Amino acid sequence: MKALQFDRFGSPDVIVLRDVPQPEPGPGQIRIAVRACGLTPADWHIVDGLLADHLPPLPRGLGLEIAGTVDALGEGVTDVRIGDRVFGPAVFHGSTAGAAEYALMPAWARIPDGVTAEQAAALPMAAETAWRALDDLGVEPGELLLVHGAGSTVGEAAVRFALHRGVRVIATAGPTRAGALEEIGAQVTAYGEGMAERVAALAGGRIDRALDTTPTGGRIDRADQPSPAGGSLPTLIGLTGDPDRVLTVSDFAAAADLGVRITTEMRYDRMDEFARLAGEGVLVVPVARTYTLDRIEEAAELSRSGRPGGKLMLVL
Repeated sequence: MKALQFDRFGSPDVIVLRDVPQPEPGPGQIRIAVRACGLTPADWHIVDGLLADHLPPLPRGLGLEIAGTVDALGEGVTDVRIGDRVFGPAVFHGSTAGAAEYALMPAWARIPDGVTAEQAAALPMAAETAWRALDDLGVEPGELLLVHGAGSTVGEAAVRFALHRGVRVIATAGPTRAGALEEIGAQVTAYGEGMAERVAALAGGRIDRALDTTPTGGRIDRADQPSPAGGSLPTLIGLTGDPDRVLTVSDFAAAADLGVRITTEMRYDRMDEFARLAGEGVLVVPVARTYTLDRIEEAAELSRSGRPGGKLMLVL
């Protein structure tokens, strides 16, 4: 099969498309014929050497979330059949991962009718992170939640989940996703100078809880682009009045200094719930562009620009 691999760490130009053996599913795993593989910021961190001491030796594969058709079943798997359309996380403990013609999965859910493979492959990481963040932050129905960085895929998923749970939402976002967030029921304001004052005016009082979903956890100085300075958390603390009422999905160093909550442990026990909500139109992660495997460098360039405009997808 064809698969993307890298055998040294560095920028995305170390990623190559190769012919490699198909992986075989172990107990509790399935193998799928991949139709779509979502790209995430985590992919580029891994290529750059993140978790180098915790993953198998090089070469390694690329791609953490996938969708496709079940091709083979590992021992003990009884809840899916060959030919079923599924989506979920890819196994990332071998020489290949999700960006391949065939990939292994440790958890999955059936793709709902009316949802494409590309739309389904955009869901796992954004949905899991957003759902977990809301749970770990302790958001309750009727509360007022600020989602900072709601134009990100995780941020928009968090807005959608919160509204579905009966939570009132103020969202900070740039112009690309602001209109879509308003359409689903959030009050939206821009990043940049005066953001705290604008949020306070929309709230008419104190924010109950705040969720930082900016990709860098950074201060937002411009109307459309997060900076890497790590300065947004004090603003969120000021709006809530309590660092324990703030959670970040990315700026862990600043969170430790400020007493802000974090969430890190990926868990995929809600995949069937995500599938149901996607089928009902509650959960949508916008797909901005699609690329074939041989265009990985082009996809990486847009992804790393910080302005992808939605999910970037590899399609097969």
